[in-house]
Amino acid sequence: MTDKTGGAAFPVPATELHGTDTGMSLRDYLAAKAMQGDLASQSVSLGHFANDASEESLVNRANFYYRMADAMLKARG
Repeated sequence: MTDKTGGAAFPVPATELHGTDTGMSLRDYLAAKAMQGDLASQSVSLGHFANDASEESLVNRANFYYRMADAMLKARG
């Protein structure tokens, strides 16, 4: 891997009509998937994010998702 982001998640090759569109990075995609899985599994018994969750709490959780994405990229080699 030549790039900390893992490159493009869904690259679109260049054509006559438009240039290459790299879209979101693979790192962003993996972090979003980690967040999606976490939010989908929320329950009252396990705890969940309240609508009034603090900014600090949300930033900490977002950092966790990116750490998870970084670990997935590292595992890919």
